[in-house]
Amino acid sequence: MQAWMCFDPVGVDALTWSTLPDPSPGPGQVLVGVAAASLNFPAVLIVQNKYQLKPALPFVPGAEFSGTVLAVGDAVEHLRVGQRVACLQGTGGFATHVLAQASQCLPLPDDFDLVDAAAFIMTYATGWHALVDRGQLVAGETVLVLGAAGGVGTAAIQLAKAQGARVIAVAGGADKCALCAAIGADATIDHQVHGATSGLRDEIKRLSAGKGPDVVYDPVGGDLAEPVLRSIAWRGRYLVIGFASGPIPALPWNLCLLKGASLVGVFWGEFAHKEPQANRTMLQTLLRCYQAGQIKPVIDATLPMQELPQAYTRMQSRQVKGKLVLVNP
Repeated sequence: MQAWMCFDPVGVDALTWSTLPDPSPGPGQVLVGVAAASLNFPAVLIVQNKYQLKPALPFVPGAEFSGTVLAVGDAVEHLRVGQRVACLQGTGGFATHVLAQASQCLPLPDDFDLVDAAAFIMTYATGWHALVDRGQLVAGETVLVLGAAGGVGTAAIQLAKAQGARVIAVAGGADKCALCAAIGADATIDHQVHGATSGLRDEIKRLSAGKGPDVVYDPVGGDLAEPVLRSIAWRGRYLVIGFASGPIPALPWNLCLLKGASLVGVFWGEFAHKEPQANRTMLQTLLRCYQAGQIKPVIDATLPMQELPQAYTRMQSRQVKGKLVLVNP
């Protein structure tokens, strides 16, 4: 097998495409032939030693991948050789083969596209847990999505529309706003045009008929957070997904008091760990949504697995729309 090895987490340039012995699955494991693996923002941080997960060295980055089960270890009952799977286990995906914990593999229908599968679990599970479970979104409400043209943002637009919500998408640039509209957003705001202060608030007020959004989906943080929180509707729910812009905002708590609003933390990974049965039920619901055509990952580009450094460069330029996926021949 071959894999991108991180021997020293000092950045992307230190990754090495290496040849390794073919592994065999142990108890509770399966050997997956990797068809595709998506590049998520944490994969940038983990090779810089800036992510909360700090795997033992050396390691293979790539949290999310899809492929076919090639061998099954002892005590594995729900997977079979030849089974298509999507897996999310933190590391291992940027390779031709990976030993995966069977418990972290989602069995897929035989016709499930494996490129889509590599970009499916993280964004849609986060979005469903955020909007439906934590945000208690109901049909007819207005959802404002920040970072709307990224992987988690595009997933949130689709999921909110599937729940019957009205969606206002905030993105940077006319092309990103056009993408958001194409996948279902009812209105878009280009924050490069309207800024991060009064201009943004005025546009939110205009597009929500003065009420403000009932739910805010924020994977970005940074400068946009406070003006958006100031714009939230009465009894609004501000969903804290992540901080892709870098800075963690320091928000004035009195804004929640004045709006009767809730600041809601969303940590899908911990939800999956603490509530595994609820998580399994949710994933099955998402598979049905995909098969019904309600959701489909937005793929910015597919690149050969050996071009992983170029994929990192593309992501760090912040020009990616949807997800980048690396594929094996």
